[in-house]
Formats: sequence, C-alpha cells, structure tokens
Amino acid sequence: MEFGSILQFLENKNILITGATGFLAKIMVEKILRVQPNVQKLYLLLRAADAKSASQRFHNEIIGKDLFRVLKEKCGANLNSFINEKIVLLTGDISYDEDLGVKESSLREEMWKELDVIVNLAATTNFDERYDVALEVNTIGAKHVMCFANKCVKLKVLIHVSTAYVSGEKSGLILENPFGNGETLNGVSGLDIDEEKKLVDLKLDELQSQGATPQAIKEAMKDMGIQRAKVYGWPNTYVFTKAMGEMLVGHLKGNLSVVIVRPTIVTSTYKEPFPGWVEGVRTIDSLAVGYAKGRLTCFLGDINGIVDVIPGDMVVNAIIVAMVAHANEPSDNAIYQVGSSVRHPVRYSNLQDYGLSYFTRKPWIGKDGKPVKVGKVKVLETMNSFHRYMALRYLLLLKGLEFANTAFCNHFEGMYSDLSRKINYVMKLVELYRPYLFFKGVFDDMNTEKLRMAAKENGVENDLFYFDPKSIDWENYFTNIHIPGIVKYVFK
Repeated sequence: MEFGSILQFLENKNILITGATGFLAKIMVEKILRVQPNVQKLYLLLRAADAKSASQRFHNEIIGKDLFRVLKEKCGANLNSFINEKIVLLTGDISYDEDLGVKESSLREEMWKELDVIVNLAATTNFDERYDVALEVNTIGAKHVMCFANKCVKLKVLIHVSTAYVSGEKSGLILENPFGNGETLNGVSGLDIDEEKKLVDLKLDELQSQGATPQAIKEAMKDMGIQRAKVYGWPNTYVFTKAMGEMLVGHLKGNLSVVIVRPTIVTSTYKEPFPGWVEGVRTIDSLAVGYAKGRLTCFLGDINGIVDVIPGDMVVNAIIVAMVAHANEPSDNAIYQVGSSVRHPVRYSNLQDYGLSYFTRKPWIGKDGKPVKVGKVKVLETMNSFHRYMALRYLLLLKGLEFANTAFCNHFEGMYSDLSRKINYVMKLVELYRPYLFFKGVFDDMNTEKLRMAAKENGVENDLFYFDPKSIDWENYFTNIHIPGIVKYVFK
C-alpha cells in the first residue's frame, strides 16, 4: 500500500460530505479547512426546507460551534470570505432519491463532473428508531449514495462510515470482513431488503387504514424495527439497518474504489482542534451524567468487560488516511474497524474508577447549590440480579401504590402512573442496551494497523493524522480530557 502526502492529496479536491451536522462530520469539516485551506470545495448535504434554512443550520449547528474556534482564530477577519469560497451548502436528504434530494440540476451536474471524494456520514443512530425511518436513511440512503457516486465521472474514492456493531451479538475476535450478498447474512438466511421495505409499507398502510394516531404509528414502527432486527440476529434497529446498508454498498460498488470505516463507541476529541470537544450525550456519557448528578446508584453489566472507545478526531484521521490510501485503488476488503479493544482496551471498572476520582475531586453542583456526593456504584452482573433489585426496590412500592390508589378512590393515581412510567422506561432501556452491557466481542483492527504502518512507512504527516489508540493514556484522557469535556459541553 503506497501513497504520498495527505495534505497534497486534499489540495484542490472537491469533497461531498453527507450528514454534515453530525458529530464526526463537523470534526472532519473543521479538520480539512484548518489543515488544508487549499481544498477546492466542501459540498455539505444538510436536511433543510430551503437554502435559507440550510444556511441557518450551517451557521447554528456547524460553524457556530466551539469546535471551530481554532479555525476562527486562524482566519480572523477573513473567516466569512474563506467559508463562502470553500463551502457549498446542499439542501437534501440521502433518503429521498438517487439525486440525494438535491433539486438544483446545475449543482447535481457540477458534482457529477467535479467530485473527487464522497464521505457518507449520514445516519440515524437511535437504537430503537422507527423502522421506516431507519430503513430509509441507513439502508436505502446508502443505496442512493452509491447510485449518485456512480454518476461522478472523476470520483477517486467513496468512504461509507458504518459502525463496528454491525457484527450483532458475536463474541470473541470480530474480523474486518465484508457482508455477503444477503443469502446468509449474520448466520441467518433469507434476508431480502426489498421485502423488508414492502413489509414496512404494508404495515404503515394497515395502521393508517385503522385510523391509528401518529403516536401509535411511531410506537408500532419502533417495535417493528426491533422485531425484524431480532429475526435476523441483530439486537436493535440501528445496527440492523446499518448492516443492510453495508450489504447494498458492497452490491452496488462495481468498479468504484469504496472504503467502509467501522468506528466503535466514539468519544470526545483527543487532541484536535483541542482536547475534549464533544456534543450530545454519546452512549457511555449518559452513565457519567447520571452518576455525577447522583441518579445512577447501580450499574448493570460485566464490570470487567471491555468498553471499546475511540476519540472522534482519531476516527476522522483514519477516514482521511483511508481516503488517500484507496484513491483510484479498488479493493474487495477495504474495511477498517477503528477502535481500541484489541490494541489498547479499557474496561468498565476503569471507567468506574475514573468517574469516582473525578467527581470526588470536582463534584457536580446541584440545583440546591450543594455539591453532589458520589460513591462506588452497586454493580449487578446478571439480568436476574437486576430484576431482583428492581422488584425489591421499586416493584413492591408500585404494588403498594396500586393497592392504596384503589382503596382511596384513585387519590394516588398521579404517583402510581408516574412511577409505573419510570419503571417501564428503565426496563425498556435495559433491554435495549443489554447486548452491549454484556458484550463479549473485541474488534480486530489488522487492516487498520496495516493502514497505520503504511502511513508511517510512506512518511506521511503522522503528527497530523494520528489514529493509534496505543498512544492514549486512558486515565489521563478520561479524567483530564473527556469527563471535563462532557461537563463543559453536555451537562445541563
């Protein structure tokens, strides 16, 4: 694998990035603009009603973020002219059609003629997303991107960003292998993506003919996604639809150079543009928020289990290096799992220690103005122990409230309904996240390591495009970078 300077490759290139308001997309846009201001154009696809709305989203949700402060300092008074020169905003949606919902024919034709690279980062990441929505974005959307790419006459490479958890609930070493053609996917035969789309349409027609409310339709679609995922061996709608998206990418790539990047759990930036930038409650961060605020008193899962995390800037660097390595170099196995579980694992027990250490020294100040005291979390290591804990702590109380509510003519109806709703919510969350709390797999990254080695051997800019998890001191990262980052950007 031979390739030259990454900065030289990016110079004068035209790059389309879908899902432009997403976490990784923002990091990528910032990185390219900052390190290679001579990029030709970045075409950013945003879901918006019109050009004005797209511009507002860009300024509020992308360039207005603290992430871009280093670029703003670098550009100074020239920022607006620089942005106007380099950024092309596209109003569209990959789920719409093979034109990605871009209505302006002149813009479509310009991209078909000029694009060098496409990075597909558009996705819906909710585990229990409506099946119709997840199928349209994560699966059919991937098909639309491939069809669009096949019209681009000078396209050098397409990067499709997936997730390592398309593996389902496998254990042991999970290889960087492509999916098959759907005949035997994930060990279960018979999956037909067209048939899945028909089943969704039939279910929607049925619900509408029955006069179901929008809320009822939403819940039915969520339930359908989980059910269909489990039929074929996936734990939730998100990873199931992302896996089908990968299938379509493989099926439609033809002679295109296509790379699939599968990150694990993406966390705050490690170094660039500065350490600790994060946005939104990202998976494990919900545990930190709940713990710091005194709401997380127990944890369900294998405390010695590996939690595979990787900083967002490292994922973006891996994407950019893979982009350069595979430009005009089609490969049947250009799949990169970007994580830490094999090379430099961190465990839930480590996270527990880091959280206790940090929030003991710097406790969260509650609404009453007092610091929240934290202690060691009670760990429940089986689903049976969790159910016993819930029964003793909450379900007996719920039964008592139910009895009192009946005896006192519904006087406690509000309390009973509120507690019942909270218990059902917790139980649903536990069921949704259970496969990951007891996950026994580790993600092989042999291809990713070869990419790192090739970059090193070719003398490319390793200081700028680092993505080796072995360089991370996890204790320092979590206690001095990541946790302070989520306190600053996520805590409300």
